[in-house]
Amino acid sequence: MQFTLKASLLSAITLALVASVATVSAQSFPTKPVRAVVPFSAGSGPDSVVRMVGEKLNRELGQQLVVDNKPGANGWLTIGEVKRTPADGYNLMLVDATHMSLQQHLYKQMPFDPVKDFDLVAPLYTTNFFIVVSANSPWKSVSDLIAAAKAKDNEITYGSWGIGSVAHVGTAMLESATGTQMRHIPFKELPQLYTAVSTGEVDWAFGTAASAGPLYKAKKVKFLAYAGTKRLAGYTDVPTVGEAGGPNNFELNTWVAFYAPKGVPKATVDRLYSSTQKAMAEPDVKERLNAVGFEPWMVAPADATKVAEADRLRFAEVVKKAKISVD
Repeated sequence: MQFTLKASLLSAITLALVASVATVSAQSFPTKPVRAVVPFSAGSGPDSVVRMVGEKLNRELGQQLVVDNKPGANGWLTIGEVKRTPADGYNLMLVDATHMSLQQHLYKQMPFDPVKDFDLVAPLYTTNFFIVVSANSPWKSVSDLIAAAKAKDNEITYGSWGIGSVAHVGTAMLESATGTQMRHIPFKELPQLYTAVSTGEVDWAFGTAASAGPLYKAKKVKFLAYAGTKRLAGYTDVPTVGEAGGPNNFELNTWVAFYAPKGVPKATVDRLYSSTQKAMAEPDVKERLNAVGFEPWMVAPADATKVAEADRLRFAEVVKKAKISVD
């Protein structure tokens, strides 16, 4: 009996010491640079944002945020590498809704599980899409686009940055809501896509203020509508899809967040989250984000995770109905 009590006491002390060490470690985080692995190319929208925010995080964290670009392979190079790192908060990945809510419905086999392998630790921003057409397009509204699609079944073309992209799946959502069918033209690069829209090579595409904005400002393309619940600041002359004769409350957006391997200590997650939110809330950051149609995502990780899950369910239904597959 005495041996049992001693063993129990020793076990309790050991657990307390382990918990104490973990707490102290998390409270002192970070004691070295934090790496953010990015599956997007240098100069892209997400890359530009993480570098801008990184400048603020360097001060907030007291350590440098090192950005490591590893584009390619659907983001799996980045995700696979971070999956293999310790769950200590020193290795993050900057991913979006495509990686964490959509891809699992497109591929029969994936090298990672977005729910079981990772935790969302810090939301960054969200962005909605415009319906983009050539400046010379005869269409003046979404109702014109829908009418043309109904009159020319599968002849109206739309572009995207790849099979299974948010733009591809988003168009499937629009087709389902309007009873239309259009022809998909995938592109490898965003500049090629919007150049093709501007010249009329393809009839239309979804695009953000960041990706299609330069051609819009150059008056080579026009925005028929904004796929959001309300008009976007800075583009208030562009109606929502519902206001432009399309389905009411039609919304297509994506989000970007920091994820880490599952199991990062809560205190470390709290530090990363609070520091990132402070950086995103700074006036110059908000101003630069708003200029390209990005909105700081000022919610807790748990709430952002619920959004990711809701998107996961929504995308599953759309992909199944549209029979989209990249395998």
